[in-house]
Order: sequence, then structure tokens, then C-alpha cells
Amino acid sequence: MVRLLIRFAVFLGTAALGLALAALLVPAFHLHWAGFFVAILVFALAQALIDWLVRKLFHRSAPTVAGIAGLLSTFVALWLATLLSDGLSFDGIAAWILATVIVWLTTAVLGWLAAKFLLRPEAGERAAKR
Repeated sequence: MVRLLIRFAVFLGTAALGLALAALLVPAFHLHWAGFFVAILVFALAQALIDWLVRKLFHRSAPTVAGIAGLLSTFVALWLATLLSDGLSFDGIAAWILATVIVWLTTAVLGWLAAKFLLRPEAGERAAKR
């Protein structure tokens, strides 16, 4: 249960950083601070659900489809966040594409780092791997 809460906190943190970075780098992508927290929550929930679904559906070939699935899930999560909150807006298709790539890269790299340092295998799991 603690690991699940840590994973969700990581999703929230990386979503916030990814969205903020995309807003800084993509002039046609706008964050509206009034709905920013709702957008982060919607984005993180959608991303976590899609990530779980991809892992369940493609558990054997997950590394192969991870990049494409990650980009698609980021796009869908951004789309859902724009539909369900007033925290995000886009001016054109280029902003959608650039923001998707920036948010995906940010969440992927920071999620990987968090998993490496925060979600280390427990002692019993490490012994079983040896």
C-alpha cells in the first residue's frame, strides 16, 4: 500500500513538473493557475490508469511498446485534462505535439529516476532475484 501511494505521489510530482516545463517551453501551451491543480490530478490519474492498463495488456511485450504507449497515454491524459478541467489550453496542433513529447519525456525520465531511488526492491525481493 505504501508503494502504491509513493507511485501515485511520483505520478503527481512528475505530472506537475512535466506540465510546468511544457508551459515554459511551448508558447502555445497555456497553464491556467486556477485549474492547474485539478489538471495535475486529472492528468496523473489518467496517466496512472493508462499505465496500469498497458502493463496488464502488454505485460510480455511491455518494453517493446512502452515508448509508443507512453506517448499515446500522455496525449490521452492531456486531452482528458483539457476536457475535465480549465487548467490547460492549446493553440494549435503543434502545441499538442510538442507538449505531449515534453511531458512524456519529463515524466518518463523523472519516473524512472524515482523508481530507481524511491521504489527499490525490498530485502526479500532482492534476495529472491539472486
